[in-house]
Amino acid sequence: MSKPIPERYRNLRTFAFGDSPALADELIELVIKGIKTATCSTEDEPNTSTPGERWVVLDGRGEARCVIESIDVTYRRFNEVDAAFAYDEGEGDRSLAYWRRAHQAYFGRLGRYSDDMMLMCERFRLVEVFGDVSRQDP
Repeated sequence: MSKPIPERYRNLRTFAFGDSPALADELIELVIKGIKTATCSTEDEPNTSTPGERWVVLDGRGEARCVIESIDVTYRRFNEVDAAFAYDEGEGDRSLAYWRRAHQAYFGRLGRYSDDMMLMCERFRLVEVFGDVSRQDP
C-alpha cells in the first residue's frame, strides 16, 4: 500500500529518475543513501529546476520516496561534463568514462543523444526520506 505524500509536500512537482521502473528504483536508492547528489536532463525536458526548488521523487512503482532540493543548476554540453559532476551523479564506478557511456545509452534510448547536446546539470540535497524519521528537515 503506498504512503501518501506528507501534507507539507503535496504542492511540489513529482518525478522519477531514469526511463524505466528498474532504473528509477536504482537511482532513488543512490539518492537515499546519499551517493547521488546530482542529475542531468536535456534542456527541453519538462523537469527543469531552479535553485531552492523542491521535488518529490517517485520510485519505479510511482510511490513517493523522498524530497530533494535543487542547490545548483548549470547548463553545459554533453562533452563538457566534468569528472566532478560525473562523480556526484553517483552511478556505476562514478568515473567520467562510466557516466559518458551510461548517459550516451540513456539519451540514445530517448532519441536525443549528440556529443554537443545541451544538458541541464543539477546538484541537489536530500531533504527528507518518507518513513525515515532520522532524515527529516523542516
